[in-house]
Amino acid sequence: MARSFILWLHGLGDSGPANEPIKTLFTSPEFRTTKWSFPSAPNSPVTCNYRAVMPSWFDIHEIPITADSPKDEDGLQKAVKNVHAMIDQEIAAGTNPDNVFVCGFSQGGALTLASVLLYPKTLGGGAVFSGWVPFNSSIIEQFPPDARKTPILWSHGIADRTVLFEAGQAGPIFLEKAGVSCEFKAYPGLGHSISNEELQYLESWIKTRLRTSS
Repeated sequence: MARSFILWLHGLGDSGPANEPIKTLFTSPEFRTTKWSFPSAPNSPVTCNYRAVMPSWFDIHEIPITADSPKDEDGLQKAVKNVHAMIDQEIAAGTNPDNVFVCGFSQGGALTLASVLLYPKTLGGGAVFSGWVPFNSSIIEQFPPDARKTPILWSHGIADRTVLFEAGQAGPIFLEKAGVSCEFKAYPGLGHSISNEELQYLESWIKTRLRTSS
């Protein structure tokens, strides 16, 4: 079995360790050689929470997040550099880029999108849950040609009141402009959370993309 790597990026105010139970749902034999990583965001003041200091990958100006919410591109780019360093380290340790998957919820989903689209190589995939597009469309020119070949899975609850469903729907339209393939899945009745149904689908989605020999 070739080694694979799944990097999970949590949402605002959360922590990496709190999300570790997710890996227990991935029971297929293909995941026996998977290395998981659940980093925690640094603490910083967040504008939408009255500048309260909390774990945050970059600044968020308003909640609910709409398709047109203001974007902290500088903070985002710093966070992307840190994610790239984690991916680089894993590839240097011998994991094929095709077997590297970045997944994230909410703010972590937005960071997932930016991280895979700005990475110089094609990765196995990026999975965005209840996320949004965290940059302006002018950034599309900066996407490396190989990054545009990384497939994206985007899942969003229709009843989401924190990151509005319209912010999710704007994702595939943005990606189409960049020539990136995206599978969009809407979940009726789901609010701003991640469901077991979404995670089961993620398991099968990753499984079909894993390279079993290195």
